[in-house]
Amino acid sequence: MSQPPITPVTTPPPDKGGDDMATLAKGGRTNTLGFILRLLGGLPFLFVGFRLYGVDEMGRFAAAFVVIEIFALICALGEKRGLAQRLTEGIETDEDTPANLVFDAMLVSLVVSGLACLLLITFPAIIFPNGTGSDFDMWMIAAIPAFALTEILLAAQAYRYDIATTVRARAVVEPWVKSIGITAFFFIPALAGGGIALAFLAAIYAALLTALYSFLRTYGLPKAWRPRPRYLSKMTSRALPLIGADVIERGTRLLDVFLLGQFTSAGTVGIYWFAKEVVSLPQKLKTSFEPILAPVITKNLKTGNMDAIASQVRQVGFWIIALQAGIALTLAIPGEAVMGLGGPEIVGGTGALAILLAAEVIASMAVVSESVLVYIARKRNLAISVGVITLQGTLSVGFILLVQHWGYPEGFQAAGAAAALFVALGVASLVKSLVLKTLLKAPVSNWRWPLVWAAAPAVIVGFIFTEFTPEWVEIIIGGPAIFAAYFWVIWKYGFDEADKVLFRKNVAPIDSDLNASN
Repeated sequence: MSQPPITPVTTPPPDKGGDDMATLAKGGRTNTLGFILRLLGGLPFLFVGFRLYGVDEMGRFAAAFVVIEIFALICALGEKRGLAQRLTEGIETDEDTPANLVFDAMLVSLVVSGLACLLLITFPAIIFPNGTGSDFDMWMIAAIPAFALTEILLAAQAYRYDIATTVRARAVVEPWVKSIGITAFFFIPALAGGGIALAFLAAIYAALLTALYSFLRTYGLPKAWRPRPRYLSKMTSRALPLIGADVIERGTRLLDVFLLGQFTSAGTVGIYWFAKEVVSLPQKLKTSFEPILAPVITKNLKTGNMDAIASQVRQVGFWIIALQAGIALTLAIPGEAVMGLGGPEIVGGTGALAILLAAEVIASMAVVSESVLVYIARKRNLAISVGVITLQGTLSVGFILLVQHWGYPEGFQAAGAAAALFVALGVASLVKSLVLKTLLKAPVSNWRWPLVWAAAPAVIVGFIFTEFTPEWVEIIIGGPAIFAAYFWVIWKYGFDEADKVLFRKNVAPIDSDLNASN
């Protein structure tokens, strides 16, 4: 079979501010569509998992998954955002081929992943606090190196402005393999007990192969590459602040599940995990722009164009919060019907669902601010993140124990963990945006009053559907109607011409405050 052509790798040409925003819009649009596909592909996994395997088994899986993802992020060495800077520096100094630089990261990642796997095998209580459900569950640990390598490969593709590979790997291949696998394994008697773990493992490795195929087409194989211990040590040391930022940023979304696993039953974790997975779409919207935002920011930092960076933060921040608010209303208003998809015992997590959706909206400013702070104030950003996750952990344990002391049911314990996350993310958004505003000497806020105006008709439409229609109508017709009412108002009164570039496939560079400094 003939080999696929190798696309030559060159440094992206310098753009003007309007070109930057068009690039960000295209990447964000592609990734946003991808995460919608991911939600649709992941829903069968949730539905089948909770219906066939039960709340307790899915709760055990959730507790294990959060530990795996945290370890995988550590093993990815912060390359999700750091690789763009290393590639830019390496190409400009002609020290290495891009493929060699990526392989450097992959080698260190494999070594660290091996150590992480050994640790979890030795101390399985870390990953399975409520015990395992089958002999296959321990195999989930093998997902760590694949997860980490996929992050590095996708970061390399993002540097070439290839977001489509991320969509294919994370939004199509991974969720659909997982959903198909959990159904298929259930009907194989010898594998049925480990269906959740095996489906998860198959999905992670399928995503890795998808990313690797695209990487080899774009970069090719390394040339005259060999391990360089001194350089690799320096690279790892330099990556520590980025690793900390990545782990803590993601950890704020996973710590609540981990703590619930330590202080409550597997059933409570299962209820909360269902709500968290429903919230995954608005949550992923924030990260939709991260892969494409990194090379744009590093380019403007190199030229010292702080005004352009502030404009990009304001613009992207508004895009994210506007879309998140609409999706949050769409899912929260018919919340009981949405949670009921997992079974009657899941409905008790409706309050947690509503709080989690609100938390993701308020967190948008923190994530966009951090995408710049990791480059211009790494240690300060890390210190803030450490403070935020400490606050969240303290509040989570306090709220959970308080609810248990008062004798409230499992759903209230889940809501307590969600409330702690809401407070922590709100603090993070406030502090990080203020720090970024000071450093850039320009406003960075993404808030606009039309967000409130657009919510009003959405709430009215939602009230009509929840009060006067059955649950299946609430979801199938009511949900889209709520979003349509919201989006019509935000489009008409909230979006200006610069904002509308997000929804246009063919767009020329725009002239606005986004490129005023050019």
